[in-house]
Amino acid sequence: QVQLVESGGGLVQAGGSLRLSCAASGSIFRVNEMGWYRRGPGKQRELVADMTVGGSTNYADSVKGRFTISRDNAKDIVYLQMNSLEAEDTAVYYCHGRQFRGTWREYWGQGTQVTVSS
Repeated sequence: QVQLVESGGGLVQAGGSLRLSCAASGSIFRVNEMGWYRRGPGKQRELVADMTVGGSTNYADSVKGRFTISRDNAKDIVYLQMNSLEAEDTAVYYCHGRQFRGTWREYWGQGTQVTVSS
């Protein structure tokens, strides 16, 4: 069973930066895809960015050019560097992982709050 533990959320002023981290543990098998989702106040959960172990990335249009996802494959840690933060980025950010072990399995972190003050 994979556990995902996030860190790095907090309060920041608009225009500022934060970096989120998510470490996967509990499995000897690599987590194939890791990424970030978010749920803002009154909004549905949405994909922010994800990254495969091979390095392919996918970003939401709203964060392209501002957020960068990266990954330490050896440690199964994924990072989300968030720059030029806007009030609309305020949300709970969830780490997400997908692992193939005969079938695809999904895992979620507990969430970390990011609040951007305008």
